[in-house]
Amino acid sequence: MPRLRIGQVDYINCLPVYHALEEGMLVENLELVKGTPASLNKMFLDGDLDITPISSIEYARHNKRCAILPNLSISADGKVGSILFFSRSPVTELEGRNVSVTMSSATSVALLRILFEHYYHVQAELRPAPPDLDAMLDSADGALLIGDDAMLAHHKVQRENSDLTVTDLGEAWKKFTGEKMVYAVWVIQSNLAAKHPDTVERLRRLFLESRAMGLANRETLVQKAHRRSQLPRDLISNYLQTIHHDLGEDERRALLLFFDYAYKTGIIDERVKLKVWGD
Repeated sequence: MPRLRIGQVDYINCLPVYHALEEGMLVENLELVKGTPASLNKMFLDGDLDITPISSIEYARHNKRCAILPNLSISADGKVGSILFFSRSPVTELEGRNVSVTMSSATSVALLRILFEHYYHVQAELRPAPPDLDAMLDSADGALLIGDDAMLAHHKVQRENSDLTVTDLGEAWKKFTGEKMVYAVWVIQSNLAAKHPDTVERLRRLFLESRAMGLANRETLVQKAHRRSQLPRDLISNYLQTIHHDLGEDERRALLLFFDYAYKTGIIDERVKLKVWGD
């Protein structure tokens, strides 16, 4: 079969899963395609990727077109450190204000909408903007950033002793629901899964082996992430212990709860069931 195109979120949070593949430690007939969550979402839905991590909310919107690869996610139990909302005042005081949100993600914007409506009980106007904290706050009272952009901005805010309020959306979700938060799942095109089940099984094992190899080389991951991002090594090390890549019963329950709130908030049109390959 032709060479498979595999999406790779170009943030630190995916390094444990992709390090072995990047370094050629596992040989397969595949091409890694790096990008932001939003760009990979679009490429997968356009048919330009065979497998990718997809924003959880985009899976909910397009679940009939794909199947979830088992036992893989980008998730955290509470504080996540890379889905951050920066504001000039506490979130509860943003009623009627303008808020800038990154164009790099879909799940984090949906999560912010859910928390605004059901947890903080405020209505604000969300406006998409490039991921530049200073520029975002020039025209708004709050700014949502994700991934390495969020971590770099937070590090700068702390270094400069800024008086901005920084809200970790994973921590807020945990306080609100008591559940973990699943930000992305790995998906495979439905037609590929139907026609080539042996290939899907091989890829499932490949990803799990790659993840195990990455987690067994944490210090190497820290050094690699430091070179790419220039973030402090201790911050990266703590972050890599915060992010998880499992999709067990707890994560599945949390994901369905997120979808339920997305439905209640009008973000998706119907309630969603999980279609996990092999179930």
